[in-house]
Amino acid sequence: MILTGLILLVLAILGAPLFAIIAASAMAGFYRSGVDLSVMGIEFFGIAEMPILVAIPLFTFAGFVLSESQSPQRLVRLSQALLGWLPGGLAIVCMAGCALFTAFTGASGVTIIALGALFFPALTKAGYDERFSLGLITTSGSLGLLFAPSLPLILYGVVAAASIDQLFLAGVFPGLLMVILLSAYSFWINRRIRTSLAEISGKEVLAALWDSAWEIPLPIVVLGGIYSGYFAVSEAAAVTALYVMCVEIVVRREIPWREVPRIMRESMVLVGAIFMILGISLASTNYMIYAGVPERLFAIVDTYVAGPGSFLLALIIFLLILGAILDIFSAIILIVPLVLPVAAQYGIHPIHLGIVFLATMQLGYLTPPVGLNLFIASFRFERSIVEIYRATLPFFVVLLISVFIIAYWPALSLVLVD
Repeated sequence: MILTGLILLVLAILGAPLFAIIAASAMAGFYRSGVDLSVMGIEFFGIAEMPILVAIPLFTFAGFVLSESQSPQRLVRLSQALLGWLPGGLAIVCMAGCALFTAFTGASGVTIIALGALFFPALTKAGYDERFSLGLITTSGSLGLLFAPSLPLILYGVVAAASIDQLFLAGVFPGLLMVILLSAYSFWINRRIRTSLAEISGKEVLAALWDSAWEIPLPIVVLGGIYSGYFAVSEAAAVTALYVMCVEIVVRREIPWREVPRIMRESMVLVGAIFMILGISLASTNYMIYAGVPERLFAIVDTYVAGPGSFLLALIIFLLILGAILDIFSAIILIVPLVLPVAAQYGIHPIHLGIVFLATMQLGYLTPPVGLNLFIASFRFERSIVEIYRATLPFFVVLLISVFIIAYWPALSLVLVD
């Protein structure tokens, strides 16, 4: 058993795919326990019977279509026209735009690459400090992970067997808290940078509204339908994908039909990787439950943790470290099945746990030495990784404060759920 674990660890270090490592560990465990390996195939069939998983490929495809179109440029123009008069207004626009874009794409890296090219030169041209601009865009890349229809929220709901509609509602106020705290920081740092009200053109506002007329209804209809209960999540995903295709391909004609297969292929590569890891991980989770791993983990944690407060503190520290070395999808699939029963022993609501988990993992994207957003921003803006570290540090501190507020104020997450 020890030898098998060492071999798998070496393979992981050498770059073997995560799903292969998880599958091998589960197969070895089942084999030693005398359990037929067909149970792993059964888990994959079980995934096919989850209607909610239809939402993942549809939302992902819609996000990729939006990123290929001119929608990000129209979003920037509209936001600047409406909020440019506010001190630090462009910075707030940047955060709001990135949060909305990440909510639909589910990938912070896509947001940094797609919107960074628009916002970074706009911020520096408007007089914002270059270091501030780098930190803002790098941080804002993951801001939308708590807003519907975020893929991590859906995936957590599947893995934790929690209501996805409730998770969408629970993420509203914590997500807004993060945006508001960062906006307040940006407002204070850049309070002297603003567009004079005299320079605000009513004609430009109307032109920007008209230019974005097809995109404006999307978040209103989709998010309003989900939050009001009018749409199920899978129905909202279908409406989103159909609407985005009709607008960007048929009406605006910004994406030629010949590009649709490529976009489908690229988006489904991400979806396929998630589903592959999910199926293997569910089998691995079953083995861990069969082997009594959660009970052993609780016994260890209970030795050092006095109550829910100290448990949450330990969880946040652990997730900050984990988020620096593991992507959020893998972390949800690997860690949530272990943490969930332990948290239940301390009376922590599974919906609240999910929001704390995702908020902290979101912050893990900025945790040195290997936070994913840090490297994406370093590559995108051709800056040294040390420069990106320094740029994101103030934003990291602000977000860390918000994570502690979310963790120790459960009503913030549960007020719309109860």
